[in-house]
Amino acid sequence: MLKNDMLRDKIYEVVKNSVISLQREKIFPGFDIPDFLVEHPEQKNYGDYSTNVALRVAGSVRKSPKEIADLIISKLKDENVFEKVETAGPGFINFFIFKKYLQSQLDVIFKEKEKFGKSKIGNGKKINVEFISANPTGPLTLGNGRGGFCGDVLANVLEKAGYKVAREYYINDIGGQIKKLGHSVIGDEFAVYKGDYIEDLKKRIKEKNPEMAGARAAEIILNEMIKPTVKRMGIKFDKWFSEKSLYQKGQVDKAIKLLKDKNLAYEKEGALWFKSTEFGDDKDRVLIKADGEKTYFASDIAYLKDKIKRGFEIMIFFLGADHYGYVPRLKAIAQALGFEKENIKAIVMQLVRLFKNGKEVKMSKRAGVYVTLDELLDEVGSDVTRFFFLLRNPDSHLNFDLNLAKEQSEKNPVYYIQYAYARIHSILANSKLKTQSSKLQLKTQNLKLLNHSSELGLIKQLIRLPEIVEDIAKDYQVQRLPQYALDLADSFHQFYENCRVISEDKDLTSARLALAVATRIVLENTFKLMGITAPERM
Repeated sequence: MLKNDMLRDKIYEVVKNSVISLQREKIFPGFDIPDFLVEHPEQKNYGDYSTNVALRVAGSVRKSPKEIADLIISKLKDENVFEKVETAGPGFINFFIFKKYLQSQLDVIFKEKEKFGKSKIGNGKKINVEFISANPTGPLTLGNGRGGFCGDVLANVLEKAGYKVAREYYINDIGGQIKKLGHSVIGDEFAVYKGDYIEDLKKRIKEKNPEMAGARAAEIILNEMIKPTVKRMGIKFDKWFSEKSLYQKGQVDKAIKLLKDKNLAYEKEGALWFKSTEFGDDKDRVLIKADGEKTYFASDIAYLKDKIKRGFEIMIFFLGADHYGYVPRLKAIAQALGFEKENIKAIVMQLVRLFKNGKEVKMSKRAGVYVTLDELLDEVGSDVTRFFFLLRNPDSHLNFDLNLAKEQSEKNPVYYIQYAYARIHSILANSKLKTQSSKLQLKTQNLKLLNHSSELGLIKQLIRLPEIVEDIAKDYQVQRLPQYALDLADSFHQFYENCRVISEDKDLTSARLALAVATRIVLENTFKLMGITAPERM
């Protein structure tokens, strides 16, 4: 039987070895085997896994994809994992997993417990995940919340995948926005920001200099508004990095000098420019304006240089929808500093709109022009807010349905998955089973009794968690995680409806309780990755 590594990877391995075997026997010519997919077919009658390898190598082998697939199957070493392997369609190979293998995986889950789902693909590489990074000029909004939750969950998954992750918030606490905040607090003709919080700041801040008033206001907003909201979100940053500190330590001047020394900066129209077009940007960027003021771009170069110095091998940036054009210049900076631009990853978060009774609503008591994240957290709580923000691809717009979010029924996806966990707790309580991992007493030799399609279907969902973790770690599509949680909860509810867990048959009861406990472990691990609570009662 195959080792207890991720099944999908092992299928890839045995398929590749089959192709190599055919090459050695001169049935296939020699060629570099291209990447091919091993994935879950949408329709169950096409098996548990499917691969397109025959279609991928058809250009190198003078046979039809179906003939190629049949030959690959003839050389497969299934090691008691495959109940059936067959060719389908134009040349796909479909795999049906042996139930004995599936049953054995519950022992793996019991053994690994909270470690189940871990991967080693990160290999200890250092990753910096920078997210939220909202200007300290007002309370956090829905848009900040979406990037915040997605960034935090991605960091969780990357840690599970074996990366060494640092969560970071970049504080834009100097420059034009802070001056505008200062003018707003002073209340002069240059005021920009409005709302109850500005009126509160006016009462507390007596400075009349816009820069000093803005700096003090930004400090109050960061410490008394932003950080408490971040704590409510369940996010713990490893570093709050001040942009102002780059100037105080002379890092911005050093970064500009470095570009000059590399002949990557030039003067034009009284300003200093960075030759970003040499690195794929659509135009060169100003470092120092004609009036002598340094741009945000200049401090961004110093900031990236600091991250490189700290030894990060991959840098991930969560950006607002209005920063889409910033990605090429970010990569240009990295390349100019000698960093691999392919290791600069930008995730652009699209807008969030709030709906109630089918109509868009604005519920802010502070300003009337945006919804604060605190207001939404007050309305529906952290679990629901997190889950709903995670449900959609970050690159797509998100409509947040308040009515659904407040629904206390299975219509609400958060309620649906948490109810599955609570139901398991109830089953185990009724069985009088000691459920602490260290005291768990189940006869795993009875697992061979798990033959019902609902039982086997649930196990197939359980063993997908390592795949989900690895896929997200590769492409950062965190919406896979809540969808997996829904699929898992759905499989458990089907199992519960179709298979009586506690019965007079003690051996079968033991086996089904084992399956319930395994499901609880995997749900707990999934909830932890999403940052969502696992309630024992609902």
